[in-house]
Amino acid sequence: MSFDYDLFVIGGGSGGVRAARIASSQHGARVGIAEESRMGGTCVIRGCVPKKLMIFASTAPAAAAEARGYGWAEATAGRFDWPAFRDKLHDELSRLEGLYEGGLTAAGVDIHHARATLVDHHTVELSTGERFTAKHILIAVGGRPSLPGIPGEELGMISDDLFTMETLPRRVLVVGGGFIACEFATILNGLGSDTTLCYRGDRLLRGFDEECRALVTHQLEDIGVTMRLNANPARLDRDGDAIRVTYEDGSAETHDAVMFATGRHPYTAGLGLENTGVKLGRKGEIVVDRWSQTAVPSIFAVGDVTDRVNLTPVAIREGHSFADTVFGAQPRCVDHDLVASAVYVRPHELGTIGLTEEAAAAQGPIEVYAASFRPMRSLFAGSEARAMMKLVVCADTRRVLGCHLFVPEAGEMIQLVAVAMGMGATKEQFDAAMAVHPTLAEELVTMRTPVRRAGGAVV
Repeated sequence: MSFDYDLFVIGGGSGGVRAARIASSQHGARVGIAEESRMGGTCVIRGCVPKKLMIFASTAPAAAAEARGYGWAEATAGRFDWPAFRDKLHDELSRLEGLYEGGLTAAGVDIHHARATLVDHHTVELSTGERFTAKHILIAVGGRPSLPGIPGEELGMISDDLFTMETLPRRVLVVGGGFIACEFATILNGLGSDTTLCYRGDRLLRGFDEECRALVTHQLEDIGVTMRLNANPARLDRDGDAIRVTYEDGSAETHDAVMFATGRHPYTAGLGLENTGVKLGRKGEIVVDRWSQTAVPSIFAVGDVTDRVNLTPVAIREGHSFADTVFGAQPRCVDHDLVASAVYVRPHELGTIGLTEEAAAAQGPIEVYAASFRPMRSLFAGSEARAMMKLVVCADTRRVLGCHLFVPEAGEMIQLVAVAMGMGATKEQFDAAMAVHPTLAEELVTMRTPVRRAGGAVV
């Protein structure tokens, strides 16, 4: 049977674009790709990239305060011009979108600006009415924000909406306790909004190291975010130009805007999967094996739609591995067990890789090495903010099982730790590295005595 394409990719985010480009340019496949929105997907257009630029913008007041601590008596951040920033932000996103499209075109990939759905195991139909057949189909449609399912939720925003606001809200409520909620509460507070964060639990970032969870929760309070823990909105109502938020305990508050950061779900609805034998999991995710192959041999899926590790670099690696395996005769799959990540709060970020202290202790004897201190740079400027570094070490093999950093620029630092841990580094190999002084990172190689043992480790 002849096909229109060797590969048709549904979704123009990071994973889909990488797979299409590699399959075409490096392995000679005939490739088509369909994207219903803007090329670049969540990360480039409405996620990682614009969010990080907003983080940079939000640090100006703190930078001015630090400058005054170093003797710059008249340092001030001045007035934040949201419309000017927003317009420049969208210019940058358009530039990046153009790079993504240009890269695909240069690789010989056919681009279809339309929504694609599955007709059968080898056929896709576009919203334009066109149909194409493909020997292989890759689904890389990502995920979408979830709403809490309460009355009046349509009055609230999701994270996508923050990048297109006409004005910056004076009073804003962020609902949620994950990394998206923490980061946007940090951003909005830094840009000058009176920010409240409410979460149904007693501390933020469920699933992260418990000590780090407490540090992030306290830092948000310290920078001026009003915390409403163990609280859950029950309904939203319009109150003039504002929004009235009523909580489950009967209390109520009024805000100019409400942003929901209450999780994400795989974007599989309306994809036509019922026309195939592709299996879905409990959250609506596409079930795949370690080669990213579904229950249908001709259909694969990568990225957040599979709900494995929902991070952009993981989707990119999955897409590249798929292309090499299927079209390049270079079979390889992705190891999802050791993936570094960062939460971009301020002034200290959270960088993490490997097992939390709690998870490691549940598996066997461990030693915990940790240091808590006030960094020299911020201490001199008068800040009371404390940093923390932690290594979780297997007491038997001496391998470093987890590293958790709560320091400025932790995202940059954890990337380098990921190299060492990926090679199976032991605590003694960390210790053997000569410190670079004076730096924050030197603490990673100078912690000599465990602060505690757990999991049955002998004292």
